Amino acid sequence: MPLLERVGTLLRANINDLIDKAEDPEKLLKQLVLDMENQLMQVKTQVAIAIADEHLLEKKRAEHETSVADWQRKAEMAVRKADDGLARAALERSLSAQQMAAGFAQQLEDQKVEVETLKNALRHLEQKLQETRSRCDLLIAEHRRARVVGRAQQAREAIGKSDRSTSIDRMKRRIDTEDARNIATRQLMDHDSLEDRFAALEREEQIDELLKNLKEQHAKTA
Repeated sequence: MPLLERVGTLLRANINDLIDKAEDPEKLLKQLVLDMENQLMQVKTQVAIAIADEHLLEKKRAEHETSVADWQRKAEMAVRKADDGLARAALERSLSAQQMAAGFAQQLEDQKVEVETLKNALRHLEQKLQETRSRCDLLIAEHRRARVVGRAQQAREAIGKSDRSTSIDRMKRRIDTEDARNIATRQLMDHDSLEDRFAALEREEQIDELLKNLKEQHAKTA
């Protein structure tokens, strides 16, 4: 049966090998679980149908065995009535019913084997499904934990980089501030020196003017 072949493929699947070879093990296992669940539903349906067919075959076999007994009883009655023709007809019907009963009995045995095969496949698939679900849950938990650890590591690295960047920026601002102060100091010193020089020149001019006035006054009085 194609169904049992598909189930067999799922049952033979080595979960560890699949995980090792998969690029995304979590996605693969989820798909594998989904496939198993779908096949499980189909197997359950087939088991139910097979059991129903088994009951039907059992019913048909019983009906024909009852018919065998009925026609046998009628043949005996015809013999008692000395009606050989009627007896022969009844025996013919009894023989046919017996053959049908034997045929249904054989089908019933075959059906029982099929039912048992499907039941075994169902049990194994349920076990495999439970195993795969457990592995999937474990893998998902490990994958999520790894992502959390990875994000935490990235955060620590980012914080470290941020701290280093902050320290560098702080040092740069300090250097810029010192440079600005030095420049301002030099400018201030240069400015004061220039003012002093002009003040000295003005003072000299004043002295020259005073000296000139004194000389003029002295010349008038001489």
